[in-house]
Amino acid sequence: MPENTELFHIMRTTRAMRRLKPDPVPDELILQILQAGQWAANGGANQRWRFLVIKDRSIKERVQVWYQKAFDEVVGPRYRGSEPPPGSSPGRYRRQHDAVEYLTEHYHEAPVWIVACQDDGEETPTRGSGASIYPAVQNMLLATRALGLGATLTSRHLRHAREVDEILGLPSGVHSYAILPIGYPMGNFGPVRRGPLADVVYQDRWGEPYITD
Repeated sequence: MPENTELFHIMRTTRAMRRLKPDPVPDELILQILQAGQWAANGGANQRWRFLVIKDRSIKERVQVWYQKAFDEVVGPRYRGSEPPPGSSPGRYRRQHDAVEYLTEHYHEAPVWIVACQDDGEETPTRGSGASIYPAVQNMLLATRALGLGATLTSRHLRHAREVDEILGLPSGVHSYAILPIGYPMGNFGPVRRGPLADVVYQDRWGEPYITD
């Protein structure tokens, strides 16, 4: 199958778009994105996901305070002290940091947020809890890209999850797992940058190279 089919092109060019215009996004596009999320695989087909659409700026502003706090405490220092990830360079990494800082300061200005939540009931979330919500998040990111909109998966608020979930008004047993700020992008879509596939794929035993015919 050729690699330039529409789906593969969309996956290859779904960059994290952190600079978004404040222009309103039509509800019909948001509905398409939400529908794509609902089509995702989930454990037992139980569909315990819940999607909270946030347009109210006052709610977003209150959440942004905690998002900024997490940046100041963890994310900013980590960027300043880390080497560029695979497939990047010092210059690209600095630009990525600049974009992350921009999003942090303008988080509340994104016209629409989709908060990906899950009804965990009486269960305490575990390592595998996200298996039934993150496929929906990825579907929504791909749908957003296909519609010409920008978005990025943000989960930094989870460092202050109790405070943020309270601001969002989530009921007992329901937890947020990600927030997707969505809007028209200021920049351009383009290929994502990753390290060599051979560096992360093994065959049969850890560290043994994957052999292709």
